[in-house]
Amino acid sequence: MAATTDKPERRSPALLAPTGIAAGIFIVLMLLALVRPFDHDESQYVAAALLSANGLPYRDFAYLQTPLQPMLLAPLAVAAGVWAWPALRLANALFGTVTLVACFVAARTAGVEPRRAVLAILLMGCTDIFLFTSAVARNDALPGALLAVALWLIVRRARGLDSGTEAVATGLLLAGAAAAKISFAFPAVAYGLFALVDRRHRPFALMLGAAPVAGLMLWLYAQAPAAFWFGVFTFPARAPAEWYLAQHMPWKLSLMGKALDTLKFLALGPALMALVIAIRFPGRARIERLLDLLIVAGLIAALLPEPTWRQYLLPILPPLFVRLALAWQRDPPGKGARIAAVIFAIGGLAPSIEALGKATRGVPMLVAIDQGRALRAAFDAQGGQGAVATLSPQLLPGAGLAIDPRFAAGPFYFRSLALLDGRQERQFMLVSRNRIDMAAPFTAILVGGEGPWMSGEASDDAPLIAYAQARRWRRIAIPGGRLTLYLPPRQAAARTPRATSPS
Repeated sequence: MAATTDKPERRSPALLAPTGIAAGIFIVLMLLALVRPFDHDESQYVAAALLSANGLPYRDFAYLQTPLQPMLLAPLAVAAGVWAWPALRLANALFGTVTLVACFVAARTAGVEPRRAVLAILLMGCTDIFLFTSAVARNDALPGALLAVALWLIVRRARGLDSGTEAVATGLLLAGAAAAKISFAFPAVAYGLFALVDRRHRPFALMLGAAPVAGLMLWLYAQAPAAFWFGVFTFPARAPAEWYLAQHMPWKLSLMGKALDTLKFLALGPALMALVIAIRFPGRARIERLLDLLIVAGLIAALLPEPTWRQYLLPILPPLFVRLALAWQRDPPGKGARIAAVIFAIGGLAPSIEALGKATRGVPMLVAIDQGRALRAAFDAQGGQGAVATLSPQLLPGAGLAIDPRFAAGPFYFRSLALLDGRQERQFMLVSRNRIDMAAPFTAILVGGEGPWMSGEASDDAPLIAYAQARRWRRIAIPGGRLTLYLPPRQAAARTPRATSPS
């Protein structure tokens, strides 16, 4: 009887972490996803997910990233209807949970005892980098989850526990991460090069797994080569410099600015502490050296774009905190390290705690739904027709209104001045602020969604407002917020054919 009762006690920590703790993490991340303040970066990701239901990125609408996420989440966005934006946030909360669970399992597979593995991975969950990317509708959490699951399979390979089929899955996961966000190509390429040196990691099986994703990317490129190249490579490389120089903020592009931003984002949570530990205690085992390689690749991916933002540092986290778990397995943390971990964890949680405090003024995702209902009521009452041009297309699903595909990129291309000429803009289905009069006529315009919600002025909307005012369009204030709808004069609106919603 004693032997029978001992077994559940020994197994309970290993079972608790991937089940009970995972459920708790998911609940916390779901809550944060609902209360996190609006982020204008979400605009193009929500729009692209909806437009992908009936079209292809680059060919039918502009997309300024690699395309896997909107294509994968299009069915969810369409099924969610007016709740598309919250649903896409909750999907990222799920991806964040998968990331932490996969990193825990990777640490356990590497030989870390359950308690230390849980500690290290929960510290990862206390970084603002992780919490932000898991709570907004961006394209970071999905590739982060794919990288974390691939990392578990890589650890299994390093321990000689896997089969050739798992190497194929690893290639598929790493390629998928790069297809969702191009910066994740750096860890993928680093591991591929490592596999070519250490053939035990089955480089040809990795390439076989990556082949379907590579084929999809090549097919999409063939549909609209110039638009694909602009969205994936040219815009990310050139647009930030154009924007920050135009805003008289060249320091954001300097090496000093990049260094300060990187340290700041790493210090909002235990990531900086984990990185210092990894540098101070070089890896001895093969798996530690492999993790160090992936950390370096993630750092390169984070530091190449200008300027550096917290979400760019996500590729570092899975290998970094598995590495921390291994370091603490070998040399358990002393009192000083435990105190530092608590202090850094509180710093990482602070922005999310602040978001919870602001929710007393209204849960942002519920506010967005309420505004959507009010917008739809005003649109119908005023005889609105067709797709809506707006720099905040993430607000339109809540109203059940069609997105003008020329504004699928939100404010990001619109504020550009000289990246494309007029012919290229028409070819790529884009509109810039200085060529708005040259664009095909609009059927409806929504402004007020840019900037802090319900406060201040949205200067990026000024050209759209000027366009509407110059044509004597009707101005309709949306109750309950600061959104404003512009519609053509009633006679002109009556002559405008109704557009079909892309969702």
